[in-house]
Amino acid sequence: MPRSVNAVASRARRKRILKETRGNFGRRKNVWTVAKNTYEKGLQYAYRDRKRKKGQFRALWIQRINAAARLEGVSYSKLMGMMTKQNIEINRKVLADLAMNHPEAFKAVLNKAMA
Repeated sequence: MPRSVNAVASRARRKRILKETRGNFGRRKNVWTVAKNTYEKGLQYAYRDRKRKKGQFRALWIQRINAAARLEGVSYSKLMGMMTKQNIEINRKVLADLAMNHPEAFKAVLNKAMA
């Protein structure tokens, strides 16, 4: 009995991965083994960086809050400590948005925390 290999599915799988690696340099885009390794490594980077992105945004929010707070003469750490004591629960994302787009609202929050 002849061997069945299902060339249609194999070719489709290779074609999908070669399509994903289009735009890479040299053999990374058209040689199957190299392209497959590139594709798999790319998926690893994507997974890792989806996690990393959250930390990068948090760092950005903290920088923005710190910059706005220092214009009012308070450091970031002092501000967050005062907010904790006053039981003001605004997350860093919202606080950074207030600092950037609504400085008067940020100042009101800061004054409430200092009271």
